[in-house]
Amino acid sequence: MLQRPTQTAAFWRDQFEITSDDLEFLYNLLLDAQTPKKLSALALALVQEYIRRENAKIASELSKGTVYLPKERYQLGQQVVFPALEFAVGEVIDIRSGQNPEYGQFDVIKIKFEDRQREFAANLQQPHRLNQSNGSNNANEEVLLSASEIYSLYRLEIEESLLYALEEGERSKDFVEVDGYWLLSDMLAQIHVGFLNIAEALIEMQTKALKTEQLLAEIELDENVSAPMRIISLNHALGKDPRFDRIGSGADTSWFLKRLEPAEVISTPPLLRYTPIAYNRALLSVELLQIEWELDDEWGESGLSSEIPRVVPTTSLILIYPHRRHGTLPLNGRTINFFPTGQKGKSTVTLIDGRWGTHYTGWVVHEGRYVSGLSKWMEDHAVPVGAQITLERTPKPNEVIMDYRTRRPKREWARIATPDLPTKQLRFEMNKIQVACEYDEYLIVAESDTAALDELRDQLIRDGVNIFQLVEQVVPELTKLNPNGTVHAKSVYSAVNMLRRCPPGPVFYALISNRKFRDVGGGFFALS
Repeated sequence: MLQRPTQTAAFWRDQFEITSDDLEFLYNLLLDAQTPKKLSALALALVQEYIRRENAKIASELSKGTVYLPKERYQLGQQVVFPALEFAVGEVIDIRSGQNPEYGQFDVIKIKFEDRQREFAANLQQPHRLNQSNGSNNANEEVLLSASEIYSLYRLEIEESLLYALEEGERSKDFVEVDGYWLLSDMLAQIHVGFLNIAEALIEMQTKALKTEQLLAEIELDENVSAPMRIISLNHALGKDPRFDRIGSGADTSWFLKRLEPAEVISTPPLLRYTPIAYNRALLSVELLQIEWELDDEWGESGLSSEIPRVVPTTSLILIYPHRRHGTLPLNGRTINFFPTGQKGKSTVTLIDGRWGTHYTGWVVHEGRYVSGLSKWMEDHAVPVGAQITLERTPKPNEVIMDYRTRRPKREWARIATPDLPTKQLRFEMNKIQVACEYDEYLIVAESDTAALDELRDQLIRDGVNIFQLVEQVVPELTKLNPNGTVHAKSVYSAVNMLRRCPPGPVFYALISNRKFRDVGGGFFALS
């Protein structure tokens, strides 16, 4: 049988490594195409090249003599090729009659190889698997895996080896990756620091993100380089310069200056960053699961699984403390489709004050699951934690009207958190604050000293205090505020998030699994 390593899992999983010949092939492929290619396209082309090389090798080896088939006759001095022995070539130096009554009459030929002699059956009339190939290079082609099938089966292994060679290999300087596409570094237009300084000045003058095409209108690159390649070249140079930050992706790519971005856009604040917590979700009651769904926390397990379609014109959300503190909105199941989508990176959106008509630049931080840039709007309207905020689409893309459900201003009772730094506890008392919007009475909280609260939060993190300990600390404080000696699960969730970002699931589990607390129904808990 013909030996085809490319048809085996062992070759692609254990033996496949990118060679200098492979890199030369990819170099010439990109040079001839004069256009960038995705890693998947390069990988598939390389698999096709391996199959071509294999076929060429087989054809070359078979041309050195007659292919050995047990059913054929051979003559003294004849050159014979043995595909099953890695295409070894030998000369027939003796022929004799075979002696085995089970096989009838047949010949035994002695073959002289370079380093040894062996005997083989010939003129064999009995069926034999080696006779099925008929000496054809194309034998059994109908059962061979195609290049696309091989790539589909061993994609991870092939792309891992290829990516390492392109990024870290001996010719890594010859290849460049831009926006998920690979090209030759020689294909890029030359961009010196002066061009980048012009780009910086243009963005600073406009004080907004500019598209690559807008920057190129003022930057005179080599006209011998095609327009698409000039865009790719500038994107590559801007991406390598630490002054610039990519906004959006693909055709919507724009560039902004990192030094002009809000702090919470450059780096996700700790109070918005959730570290997954293991807990037994099966213990949560139907009532608690319903409350979790109502809260629609962007990090909750019942949130993004039920996204509102993009055709829905309006939506609403309830503001929790971490988002109020940093002037952000969550990207949860109700809001995510009102904003540009993406798995990572950043996008910008225009946010319009539904009351005053003021325009704000919103920053969509996809990985952090929040929209930044609303601090001034929240301060101007004195929006409290627990406020019901509405979002409304406009005819223009990436433009959203934000508002809140108004009501006559009135002083309302709220839970006021006061950090007790010596005991490392968060104390609560009831006090009145001015409220001019609809709000969730169970979620409304406020702090008496922001700096002290930050200090307490840092202390608890340094001490390794976990969510379960935080719940155990705040529940007694909250129950004493209610004459009935109870606290709603929402209130515990809201209070805990003043100290640590956490979705409802782990908080509710900490409530229901702790024997110090008892579920009294309706989402309320009391001390045992």
